[in-house]
Amino acid sequence: MPVSALSVLDPDALKDYVDLRSVPSHRFFGQSNLMDRLRNAVPFDYIIVSGLDVDHYRFGGGLSIDTDLPPAFVEAYMADKLHLVDPFVVAARSSQTPVVEAEVYKTSEVPQRLLYLQRTFNVHNRTIIPICREDAPYGTVGFTRITPFNDEEIAFLQMIAEGVYKTFTKPLLDRFAADHMKLSKGELACLVQASLGLTSENIAKATGYQAETVNSYIKSATKKLGAANRTQAIAQAIRRRLID
Repeated sequence: MPVSALSVLDPDALKDYVDLRSVPSHRFFGQSNLMDRLRNAVPFDYIIVSGLDVDHYRFGGGLSIDTDLPPAFVEAYMADKLHLVDPFVVAARSSQTPVVEAEVYKTSEVPQRLLYLQRTFNVHNRTIIPICREDAPYGTVGFTRITPFNDEEIAFLQMIAEGVYKTFTKPLLDRFAADHMKLSKGELACLVQASLGLTSENIAKATGYQAETVNSYIKSATKKLGAANRTQAIAQAIRRRLID
């Protein structure tokens, strides 16, 4: 699948897409002031943000990637389905801690096609920081550099990874996750107010709904989120970044 020049960091980038499935899955964001600032702290060649906290969009599936990797590298990598056999990706799918390519390659057989693409496009020393929910990785932020990252640099990348991940995925989740989870505006509005600690009566005053409607919305949202109660529903909505 071709890599799109779409950048989700553009405020108007997603306005013409009707649902998450219609958004190009592989997106090249090009030069970014944010990435330039990060490179001042820890120099790196390329960055890859992958995966969403939405069913079927987890890291490793290739359905959501924002990167400044050369588009030709990404297109060849995906066309050859290397994400299914890349030992680095396989190791990262189940890891809760940073994964370093060189360490994985020491004990794994690496496809020659992958090594060829890495040499051709100078994509080396990949290091992935998993983004986890309840100890399960669903997204990653990856960095590459011609020279290996040291432990101090990896510690810094681990510290900033979740913020970087949220920067790229929040526009997508804000635009589409509510639809994907089938949450209505009323359900979201009530969850937002409930997350502030308001009672149903106070939520009714804040939203203009009747108290019975508030309870109904929260009950239905709780069911859709697979939660057992209001508190868990709020926690799930926050983890999925449906609400801040």
